[in-house]
Amino acid sequence: MLFCGKDSGRAQGSGLRAKSARYKIKGKRQKTAQPHDCKTARLTMTYKETLDFLYSQLPAYHRIGKAAYKNDLKNTKYLDEYFGSPHRKYRTIHIAGTNGKGSVSHITASMLQEAGYKTGLYTSPHLRDFRERIRVDGEMIPENEVIAFVDNHRDLLEELSPSFFEMSVAMAFDYFERCRVDIAVIEVGLGGRLDSTNIISPVLSVITNIGHDHMDLLGDTLEKVASEKAGIIKHGIPVVIGETHEETKDVFIEKANAEHAEIFFADRNYSCILGDMDMTGQGRKFEICETGKPVIFHGLTPLEGDYQKANLQTMAQVYTCLRRSFRIDEEDFINGIRNVVKNTGLQGRWQILRREPLVICDTGHNLEGLKYVIKQVSDLPAGTRHFVLGFVSDKDIASVLPLFPEDAVYYFTKAKVPRAMDEKKLKDAACKFGLAGECYATVTEAYEAAVKNAKPIDTVFIGGSTFVVAEVI
Repeated sequence: MLFCGKDSGRAQGSGLRAKSARYKIKGKRQKTAQPHDCKTARLTMTYKETLDFLYSQLPAYHRIGKAAYKNDLKNTKYLDEYFGSPHRKYRTIHIAGTNGKGSVSHITASMLQEAGYKTGLYTSPHLRDFRERIRVDGEMIPENEVIAFVDNHRDLLEELSPSFFEMSVAMAFDYFERCRVDIAVIEVGLGGRLDSTNIISPVLSVITNIGHDHMDLLGDTLEKVASEKAGIIKHGIPVVIGETHEETKDVFIEKANAEHAEIFFADRNYSCILGDMDMTGQGRKFEICETGKPVIFHGLTPLEGDYQKANLQTMAQVYTCLRRSFRIDEEDFINGIRNVVKNTGLQGRWQILRREPLVICDTGHNLEGLKYVIKQVSDLPAGTRHFVLGFVSDKDIASVLPLFPEDAVYYFTKAKVPRAMDEKKLKDAACKFGLAGECYATVTEAYEAAVKNAKPIDTVFIGGSTFVVAEVI
């Protein structure tokens, strides 16, 4: 029997839909993809062995960086045909952007869950467990499902050699179909036009913003980056743009016009005011106004980063657009925001890990994201600030290190991934910007040293890299 989240009863007992998709690779004879029953099937690997196989066989961007990036959709289309185009069996929402796409994806899924829809959620990267990427009604895909997917399709994976991301997208789309979700919220991995998720025909496309990240892959100007992300705009499908920028707005308008797609700039239609940061764990107050009108939404959000202001404005526009196609009311929207962590398991966004000393982590890692985060840390009424800091080796640290305050103590470290920047190299670079501290071989050592050295009134911040945050969480 298949386990597919909280509402698994809807999938159980109804039988799995047989797939007739086939694939041809290197002239080999066609094979038929078969559905699997992970409860009764004999599994040949443990979950750990399965992940070890995937990491050793498939190039993963989050581990090795640029070398894993595929600039075409050839493998994705092979996999889609093989599995019978499962994404066509349910509705989807597609969300891209430099910053904020993770938060907006989770809040959108939470809102749909509150409205009673069986909701799939695909996001990347994961923090602790691969299964975080694939959820149904907030429940991670079971370990046995991951094992069975690799068991059943190992020949294909070894022969086609898709990227880790291409494989995980195929797994997610297949799982969502077999769970019979009503709708799936799909977060773009990198860019948009050539991202493996960009085979879907969504009911709504969302681009949160454009910033300076992955410019070596997406283009050396904001206009070029915007053009890549605009690749998710589909014919006749409305698109929400979260933030309006002079350098990029015309790119989106021209693409939307060419595709006859209705376009909405959220920050032109809505504004959000955040209350003071909450230290009780109840959540931070917010108010959302429609331009030129009184407050129309107000509530609490557990996502207390200042940068969530832009995301909540985007969500107001998303809500307004989705009401055309879904039975969603204001209460669903407000509760979707308030219960997002409980509903979807979102972590790593201005997450408070302890109170004395105040320990905060955040996965913001590019110029635009770090600007908000570091300013918010600097504005806290605290004593000494301690930064547990690590980056990936391909990060342009010369552009982000000037953002960090000189009157803080630094604990330079590296995460346990091949892409991690050597902590000694990071310390040397940081010294040029007046940032002083010591090196630590592991994130655990750096974190423990920071907490030990911090007084109850101090603040400890962990960040710079998603992988550093993942090890602390």
